[in-house]
Amino acid sequence: MSILWSLHLRREAASVPLARRLLIGAMETAGVDPDVSYDLSVALSEACTNAVAYGESTASPSGTSGAYQVTAYLDGERCRIEVADSGPGFPLGAPRTVRRPVAHTAEHGRGLRLIEQIADHAHFGNRPGRTGAVVSFDKNLKWSKDSPLATV
Repeated sequence: MSILWSLHLRREAASVPLARRLLIGAMETAGVDPDVSYDLSVALSEACTNAVAYGESTASPSGTSGAYQVTAYLDGERCRIEVADSGPGFPLGAPRTVRRPVAHTAEHGRGLRLIEQIADHAHFGNRPGRTGAVVSFDKNLKWSKDSPLATV
């Protein structure tokens, strides 16, 4: 059994905890270990926060401030999450992983680094053929006892 869900969210701060709660709820229902669920929810929050902060900067004709998409896939022993926005994307030639140091006094700049530390694999790139950044990461799952999705 596997779980796939996708959200199309407005680029508003209130969407970040919504995405986080949905992920935690799906993982809890599936029986994923709470520590792993928490780690992935932190990484998801960081990716969504970046989409809200750096995504599309102009309002749409309907008056909303743009949108972004979150896709999560739990299958077997792995969870893969992708957050894509329609903003300017990462600078061309930017590294696909974060290696630059961040000053301990900095107010910003730790989100992608935190995602790299939490996830087993992380990739930061641009949407092919159009504008927008894509942050994707995956992590091996641990399951609680009697989990309905745990593989034996």
